[in-house]
Amino acid sequence: MTLPSEVDVAIIGAGAAGLAAARTLENAKLSVLTVEARDRIGGRSQTLILPNDVVFDVGCEWLHSADRNSFVPIARDLGLEINQTRPRWREQSLNIGFPPEQRDAFLAAMDAFDTRVAEAAELPDDTPARRWLEPGNRWNAAIETISTYINGVELDRVSTWDMDAYEDTGVNWRLQRGYGALIAAYGAPCPVALNTKVTLIDHSGARIKIETSRGTLTARKVIVTVPTSLIANQSIRFHPALPDKVAAAAGLPLGLADKVMLALDEPESLPSDGHFYGTTERIGTGSYHLRPLGQPCISGFFGGTFARELEDAGEGALAAQSIDELVALLGSDYRRKLKPIGESRWAHDPFALGSYSHALPGHADDRADLAMPVDDRLFFAGEATSPNFFSTAHGAQETGVRAAGEVMGKVGSVAQSDV
Repeated sequence: MTLPSEVDVAIIGAGAAGLAAARTLENAKLSVLTVEARDRIGGRSQTLILPNDVVFDVGCEWLHSADRNSFVPIARDLGLEINQTRPRWREQSLNIGFPPEQRDAFLAAMDAFDTRVAEAAELPDDTPARRWLEPGNRWNAAIETISTYINGVELDRVSTWDMDAYEDTGVNWRLQRGYGALIAAYGAPCPVALNTKVTLIDHSGARIKIETSRGTLTARKVIVTVPTSLIANQSIRFHPALPDKVAAAAGLPLGLADKVMLALDEPESLPSDGHFYGTTERIGTGSYHLRPLGQPCISGFFGGTFARELEDAGEGALAAQSIDELVALLGSDYRRKLKPIGESRWAHDPFALGSYSHALPGHADDRADLAMPVDDRLFFAGEATSPNFFSTAHGAQETGVRAAGEVMGKVGSVAQSDV
């Protein structure tokens, strides 16, 4: 679309938070434009349809805490099918490589660790979550690996307070045709300027001036919804500078979680919606979803330092690691049955530079600091500003609604005082 010269409200970023802000403002009698650097909406969500009609969510996939997830009613309103098959992350299909007695011991150790973290969160000082591992426990590497899936990093970089603040009801559903497809459908009515990279937000004057790759836009109010990485490294700068916002964003860096999709010949040989861990012997391995939604494929999930190393090794490294681990579990015959058909590379995405936020030890309060408005003209949203649902799409969505509400409250009071 053509970039206008001025609007009432400019929203920076067309991910779940930005789209939610735009949808919330659509009946507010304000001119609203969402500005997006990518050539698509959705941010860190994207659904691809791969060969054989395989649905691949490159980013967010699960409706976490589905009984409280704001996207569940949105999906129903849009007529999108929700699959309520539960995940089997705590299982090992066919008992291959991880027999039941070992799984029971691991799960007991994991639950005991979670209890210690909850108790430590009541202490007056924040700590790295790694401190609450039991020294010498056989399952510490596996617990660290789970952190790389949940937080995108190992436990030494995770705030105990922040880890305990996350709310998870344990109810996890999926969209039959993809979470990214849901978010794209949700945002479809929004006016969005694509391929428009913001470099500077100048809030020194009466109107806020936004410098972009396609020209300059002015606005009365601005909602910033970009990932913390872009604020922390000042890919988007503010004038006057906002050192407190940059510091808060730096305290909430993005970890990394990547996926690979492998086509599977003879899929009937494996259970639908099954699950494997590649190994429990080291920090860093794949979590494998067998035939997700009954499809003829296996999805591999990697996190933390290991995922970053695989990304840095180049395209195909995720797939090669996945195939090696699956062949070790299933036998050499599976090497011919598995073919790479898709992967994510979020660390190398210039408009993300990672997957989702975690608070560094001592920085749990940065979420609230980042969310605070500036001068009643600059507002901030995104999953990193969610107090309890950070790292999720529904957490981002809720913050977009919150920021739009802040804008409407301030715009309303200004309009009344001007009369």
